[in-house]
Amino acid sequence: MGQKVHPTSFRIPTIYEWRSQWYAEKNYADLLREDRRIREFIMKRLDDAAVSRIDIERNVTQLGVKVWTAKPGIVIGRQGQNVEGLRSELERMTGMTGRRMRLDVEEIRVPELDAQLVARNVAEQLERRIAFRRAIKQAVQRTMQRGAQGAKIVIGGRLGGAEMSRRAQEMTGRVPLHTLRADIDYGFAEAHTVFGRIGVKTWIYKGEKLPFEPDDGRGGASGPATAVPPPATSPVSGGGA
Repeated sequence: MGQKVHPTSFRIPTIYEWRSQWYAEKNYADLLREDRRIREFIMKRLDDAAVSRIDIERNVTQLGVKVWTAKPGIVIGRQGQNVEGLRSELERMTGMTGRRMRLDVEEIRVPELDAQLVARNVAEQLERRIAFRRAIKQAVQRTMQRGAQGAKIVIGGRLGGAEMSRRAQEMTGRVPLHTLRADIDYGFAEAHTVFGRIGVKTWIYKGEKLPFEPDDGRGGASGPATAVPPPATSPVSGGGA
């Protein structure tokens, strides 16, 4: 215990699923690099669209990309012009010009409960030279006001232009990192300041969820797993034969 484990990968496949879903044998490395290029291209292209994460799904004939954003209007554009242009560029980049790529845009209705967007917001405030303690305190308060059960923000670097780097944190509520069924969203961002980079880590605890509960859209079991009864103890013999 006490090791630094990524909260999302720690809970796969208990309550989370992979953000890239496909199977490959010989060309696994090529597809993995292609997934990374797709994500880097979309994040750079939609830098001002508040993109939180990108899910990729592949099958034999189709490549599906799902973009989660808090500003779907910027991604879609007027009459869908932006999303069509983005789809065409992705098709050329991945060599799928002859086939149609499925590009879906999902809206994040409560950006204050998305850890990646909260981390990016704090980083942007640090870049504008807002006081770091005020930035992280207000971010945690807004997250708690929108219904989170716990929130924690840790920043590290040359805070306030200090000569030596240090860490500062703000935490409210509970953030049970060791509980597998705890729905904890994690985000990381970097603020590029004149004094150097400042890292921002965010944890948001949204409550507990059962493994593959039916209302989360993961197609799992219809209820909680049945507890395994303890092994029966063997009776103690009353005496010698």
